[in-house]
Amino acid sequence: MAEGGQAERALRDKSSNKDVPEYEVTERNTAVFHVGAFGRLWRSCLPAREISLQRGGDDELDVAAVAEEFGCALDTAAELKLLCSTDSLKCFEEDDVDPNIIPEDTELVTLGIRKKVLERRKETIIVDRPCRQETFTYELESQALGKKPQNQSDLVEEGELVLTLNVFYPVIFQKHREHKPYQTVLVLGSQKLTELRDAISCVSDLQIGGEFSSTPDLAPEHISKDLYKSAFFHLEGTFYNDMRYPECRELSRTTIDWSESLDRGYGKFQKAKMEDYTFNDLRIKIGFPYLYCHQGDCEHIVMITDIRFIHCDDCLDRNLYPLLVKKHWLWTRKCCVCKMYTARWVTNDDSLAPDDPCFFCDVCFKMLHYDAEGNKLGDFLAYPYVDPGIFN
Repeated sequence: MAEGGQAERALRDKSSNKDVPEYEVTERNTAVFHVGAFGRLWRSCLPAREISLQRGGDDELDVAAVAEEFGCALDTAAELKLLCSTDSLKCFEEDDVDPNIIPEDTELVTLGIRKKVLERRKETIIVDRPCRQETFTYELESQALGKKPQNQSDLVEEGELVLTLNVFYPVIFQKHREHKPYQTVLVLGSQKLTELRDAISCVSDLQIGGEFSSTPDLAPEHISKDLYKSAFFHLEGTFYNDMRYPECRELSRTTIDWSESLDRGYGKFQKAKMEDYTFNDLRIKIGFPYLYCHQGDCEHIVMITDIRFIHCDDCLDRNLYPLLVKKHWLWTRKCCVCKMYTARWVTNDDSLAPDDPCFFCDVCFKMLHYDAEGNKLGDFLAYPYVDPGIFN
């Protein structure tokens, strides 16, 4: 920590206060800084062993460095290193003890609770939702730790920056007004903005437009993401538009024209191509809400919450980034008839349904609304429904 503090002070002395994150609003967000310049400054201040992705060994040089940093004798530094070693955290000296087996006579309350949960999971035939969520969250956070690629060319470079981003729900339902991020992803500084755009999952990309009450079996297979590929990020006064495909158009054009029609006090907005910029090219604020817009008017808040160097315990396979590390769990909407399967259809003005709108799974929808020959029964409007819980 002391060495890190000295490196940070040296970094601040070398910089012009433009490329170092400093709080603009206390405990809220930093001032604007350049991501690539920030990384270069850190790399110039930190020693090579702090940036290396190789695990360090317990050699005498480390003891000497600790002694020099703390201003103590070598034997004191060696004792500190022994006491603070990760080996001192082990409960057993034997290497053949299975850490997954909880002893019967444990006095730790948390282990006792964990033991009851595991026993209940074995006895339960149908896994209940809390257990599914617990297992899912654990696997999602740990599945890529320390993972290395098969090809050396796919290995993340030393000194690569890692940014943590929270992607929030679009505020279309009351339950989403709590501003919970539904995705937390890690991106590399050298990755393009389009890679993040492709990694963001949203139910509006999977929607199928149109009314199909007369032809339910002929609903098109093309989803909205295949038809409407335009999107943009708005970061620090610049609209980064996705223009990779011929059918893409500038969704930001309307906003820019509106701001330029009168002097509205927003200044002059800039525009750029999303595919031409990496995160290292950006000027950003940590903790500041930015905008991601797609499907015309589906707007998400995107917030960069952390920036750091990659280390040896991270996922080192470049192909796995942007890496999803956390996902919000959503209740799925069940069929109003069977109460078992996820809804696939939603109806309006339905003379056969108790509610408007009303949701049905595929089997119950066709059994209730069509005869054996497939003829429509009653008056209703039917639309394909994509449940947000599919991302669970």
